[in-house]
Amino acid sequence: MKTTDRRIRSATVLAFVLSVVPIQADASELNAGINFGWLQAGTATRLAVSPHAGISWHIKNDLLFSIRDLFSVVPPIQIGGTGVYNSTIVALGYSWETGDLSAGPSVAFYFMPACGRALCGHVAGVAAGAHTQANAYVAGPLGVSASANVDWVGGSSLVLPGYVSVLVVAGPVLRWSIK
Repeated sequence: MKTTDRRIRSATVLAFVLSVVPIQADASELNAGINFGWLQAGTATRLAVSPHAGISWHIKNDLLFSIRDLFSVVPPIQIGGTGVYNSTIVALGYSWETGDLSAGPSVAFYFMPACGRALCGHVAGVAAGAHTQANAYVAGPLGVSASANVDWVGGSSLVLPGYVSVLVVAGPVLRWSIK
């Protein structure tokens, strides 16, 4: 069985388990925003525009459980053309009245331009990794979000034969609380 197939199956099983396991939550919260930053895959750094959305549940006191999706677009204004990098994240964290901080595993699906040591080209695949995100709400439901994702990309690609990808983005965020 290929590693990619195992990763897809693992992500599917995790999503199923999370959807059927009841979670006792005190409140839930939706948030959405758009971040801007940089995606490093191989030897090239590229601009990334990343709309994101998530749902969080306050489990006990200040403990937070969240599921997020971060859809990053590499605009076609750069050498190599356009690309997409979509990360789905399951995270645990700590929250307070004006913000939260969380971290957890992620799975990313990508099709993006990249350069290795010898070749440049588009790479596509599935990558497992880790994610962290901080949100600070400075004016009621309006705030600032910053996140970082580290994934293992490339696999058997001739362009990237096993590289780490790093995505760091920040931007405005808006939240809606349900109690």
